[in-house]
This record gives sequence, C-alpha cells and structure tokens, in this order.
Amino acid sequence: MSVRLPARLELLTHPAAAAGVVGRIGVEVDRAADGTLLLAYTLAHDGRLRVPPAALPGPADGLWAHTCCEAFVAVAGEPGYREFNFSPSGQWAVYDFADYRERIDAIAPPATPLIESDAACDRLQLAARIPAALLPAAAPGRLLMLGLTAVAEDADGRLQYWALRHPAPRPDFHDRRGFALAFAPERP
Repeated sequence: MSVRLPARLELLTHPAAAAGVVGRIGVEVDRAADGTLLLAYTLAHDGRLRVPPAALPGPADGLWAHTCCEAFVAVAGEPGYREFNFSPSGQWAVYDFADYRERIDAIAPPATPLIESDAACDRLQLAARIPAALLPAAAPGRLLMLGLTAVAEDADGRLQYWALRHPAPRPDFHDRRGFALAFAPERP
C-alpha cells in the first residue's frame, strides 16, 4: 500500500500464533523535515509483557529474541534491504542484507537511531528516530518499502509476532511481501 505520511497503522499478530499478552499494536509513521524516519509504536498489553530493563544505549545483537520493535526498509524493485531493531532497553541494531536473509558483513553505521520508551502497567510506547543517512539510498522517483514488525515476550518467555502483513505460514519478517508500506524517500 502506498501512503502519504504521516500515517497511523495497526500491526497484526501472526495467524498461527496463540493469543498472547499484547492485544493491539499501533504504529505512527512520519518523516521529519531533515528526512529522519519517525516511528512511534504503542503496545497495549494485559500487564504480563516482559520489557527489557534499561541498558546503555548502543548497538546490540539478539534484540529480536525479546520484546522489540522493528522496521525493514528497502528500495522498491531492489533485492537488498536494511533491518532495524529497537529495544525498550535503549539498545538498537542495524543489519544490511544483499537479498533474502543474505546478511552483509557488519559495517559501522554512518549515524545512530535514537530510541525513547515509556512502560506503564498496560502499555508500552517506543519512539524510534532513524536518521536519513541510515535509510537505503534511492534514486529520484523510486519508492522505499517499509515492513513494520514487533516481537512481544510474555513473563514466561513465550514470543508473539506482529507485522503489518504476514505473507507466510510461519512468522518471517524478512519476507519481502511483508514490506507492505510504500512511501517516497523525500518529504514533499
């Protein structure tokens, strides 16, 4: 779906998953004047959501194994894409892929995402700012494709998978058919 920003969207739990602690995830998407991609996730839950404790902000691996908000960004028609993981702990990860799950060796990102989160007894809010320098470079007139996802972990360690679109029988956030939101890389 092609949208004009700002946009408010709802993520869906994977149909193969049992009901979990999160009942709804909304995401607001916008662009700042400098091209920064702004993502604001709101997870409504029953109070049993396991939220990672605060940590020193910075890069970390394995964030997706716990409660984590994610974004996948690609240039329309190109095989490569970039994955962003945002933990409520303040930690983040940026991964580059040449094609489906073909990870490119780690590189030092030219900028860092900024994360703010607020956890309440029945709600988790996480805002992520992705600087324009971290987004894939697109030729004029080419659209960016965005996959919005989240992993929710309950108090017993069970995971629930959420996405804008689930195209496969098993949760697979790397499936390009799930990069369902198209938007212009430049702000009008």
